Amino acid sequence: MDYIQAILLALIQGLTEFLPVSSSAHLILPAQLLGWPDQGLAFDVAVHTGTLIAVIVYYRASLQSLLFATLGRGDALVERRREVLCLALATLPAVAVGVLFADMIDSVLRGIPVIATTTLLFGVLLGLSYAYRAPGIDEQPITRLDHAILIGLAQAFALIPGTSRSGVTMTAGLFLGYNIASAARFSFLLSIPVIAGALLLMLVREWGALFASSSVLLTVSAMLIAALSAYATIAFFVSLVARVGMMPFVIYRIFLAMVLFLIVVFV
Repeated sequence: MDYIQAILLALIQGLTEFLPVSSSAHLILPAQLLGWPDQGLAFDVAVHTGTLIAVIVYYRASLQSLLFATLGRGDALVERRREVLCLALATLPAVAVGVLFADMIDSVLRGIPVIATTTLLFGVLLGLSYAYRAPGIDEQPITRLDHAILIGLAQAFALIPGTSRSGVTMTAGLFLGYNIASAARFSFLLSIPVIAGALLLMLVREWGALFASSSVLLTVSAMLIAALSAYATIAFFVSLVARVGMMPFVIYRIFLAMVLFLIVVFV
């Protein structure tokens, strides 16, 4: 893999990991159109590490508050502790589905027809959920356990390529009546255990192949690019959708799905 490919794919990963547009759909397009080889395990680990660093740094104050609430006592911390419990509950469905069906998903559901279909379907659902959103742009914690479970069940669908983890969790949050800022905050915080779990799974399953095909400089460069682009995406996403709404992302997903269907037919 050369540096142009590494920079482009790391940038795509960083930008699309937290946008509701599906990173897997975007990562497959350059490979299909330009004939690029698979980027390898070291690259995957690097860009996932970069996006994990970005969300941890951006939400460092919230994470510190949640950590203190988990370790502390007192009625003043009840809401924070309940948010921690909600994040834990929302993580479980994806973990269970990933452990049980990861091999089947990797072998059966990674084709372009599946990615095109899920890109279209969950894009339309994102558009429909926008009508159910609450008004306002202030971030509020999600502390209802039943809502956390529903968002977690929605997140499990993100294991199917093309769904978009951030997109489907925000869709669930909007359908449940939260505003965009609150749905996005919960989605981004929820990404931390999910991305960390995916990294751990990669390392456990293929530790021996980790640095077999990538230079250290290229790997580190990919991680930094993914981290910086992911941080910028998180920083500007909520303010952007407060001004323009979700429909540009919905329209874009429909357009992207049509491109993928055309690739299926003609390539």
